[in-house]
Amino acid sequence: MSRFHDLVDRFGDLPIPLSRGARGGRASAVLMALTDEDDTRIVLTRRALTLRFHPGQVAFPGGSLDPGETVVEAALREAHEEVGIEPAKVRVLGELPDMSLAASESLITPILGIIGIDERPRVVDEGEVDSVFLPKLTTLADPEIRYTATIPGSPYEGPAFHLEEAFVWGFTAHLLDGLLKVGGWEQTWNQSKVIEVPGDYRRERSG
Repeated sequence: MSRFHDLVDRFGDLPIPLSRGARGGRASAVLMALTDEDDTRIVLTRRALTLRFHPGQVAFPGGSLDPGETVVEAALREAHEEVGIEPAKVRVLGELPDMSLAASESLITPILGIIGIDERPRVVDEGEVDSVFLPKLTTLADPEIRYTATIPGSPYEGPAFHLEEAFVWGFTAHLLDGLLKVGGWEQTWNQSKVIEVPGDYRRERSG
């Protein structure tokens, strides 16, 4: 557990090209759940294709705050509702700085936490989650699966991970990129290697 003890402090100081601390929009929280094992994994979901915002994109478990909830409470509740992680079995390391996500008009607070290897995240809420997968951080750090993602007709450029299970880009990829840096997992990769975000991972909002 000692290898995780200052991840939050190091992460909070890392420049990430996302809007920090913008006001307005709905308050949301996500849980960046790491497994406590030698070859650490992280819990990722693919959002249901029927969702209004970001359908089909890879995300961390999370969602909007209920009235009276803290960001930590919201992240733990959503992770339990979506993928079955027991709140009592999460060791919360802390909160990362708020980040603004313009596409869904959300102010998102990422929460870093550790879960035991006996936890088995799975699809619980099929209305929210299409699938769940737990890539190893060493796999995410593999230069062979790392790209700079672009969108045709858009100025967007950002980190991406082309996994067997899914294509990860956008907000989630930026946070994973930061996690690899501050946690010492990152390997040098070719940032000039460009890939277009696949169409089924960049659908416009539904409805």
